[in-house]
Amino acid sequence: MSTIGKALTLLDVVSRLDRDTGLTDLARLSALDKATARRLLVELEKHGFVEQDGETRKYRLGAAPVRLARIRQARFPFVAVAAPFVKALADAVGETVHLSEFSGGRLATIHVEDSTQAHRVIVDVGAALPFHATASGLAFLAFLPQGEIDEALARPLARFSPQTVTDADALRDLLGQTVERGFSICRQGFEMGVISAAAPIVAPNGRPAGALAVAAPIARADTAKMLDIGAKAATAARGIAEKYYGTSADGG
Repeated sequence: MSTIGKALTLLDVVSRLDRDTGLTDLARLSALDKATARRLLVELEKHGFVEQDGETRKYRLGAAPVRLARIRQARFPFVAVAAPFVKALADAVGETVHLSEFSGGRLATIHVEDSTQAHRVIVDVGAALPFHATASGLAFLAFLPQGEIDEALARPLARFSPQTVTDADALRDLLGQTVERGFSICRQGFEMGVISAAAPIVAPNGRPAGALAVAAPIARADTAKMLDIGAKAATAARGIAEKYYGTSADGG
């Protein structure tokens, strides 16, 4: 891995932690030796990407990523455009709705509208969404070119729950169903007790840019309900694409 790659991996680790963390733990979590991690942290701190507490000597995310995120959001206001659709869908279905975007080789949650119900699914902003184990991932993967699908399914597929589908042929069947319906359904693939439906947000070039998903406790969401929710998610996802890209439903 290049030096830049190591630094970005380390920065990604810092961004995922919900507390200040010391050098030893950061090195371990990043699979780096302490000397390399220290050198990279010094450089990242110099440019504002991480901060070190003067007393504890532990590290946290700095201001630079926030500044870059604000610049990106101002120039490419994906969340601002999508948020009203996310809110409307959450109000319509009564469940947690989350928006994801593909960037840096992974699909990650960038906006969440929580369900108002006491028993609800919690989704964290910034959470990575595995292609094979989440509704968002299946919706995104299904609409990629075949070569990229083959490449993704050839990699080792982690098991996140007893219900995670890791067989490539079974996943191809799920992807085919997703394309046919226009949305995916994932039953307890990432977390037991959770069922989700998701639709891709497709750019004008035909590639998915992200996904819009609804996550519900499986205790109150049967197949018929998830088919209805999935159709609503697909309609909302098309609305986001049309609004953001200035395209019509037929791609014009």
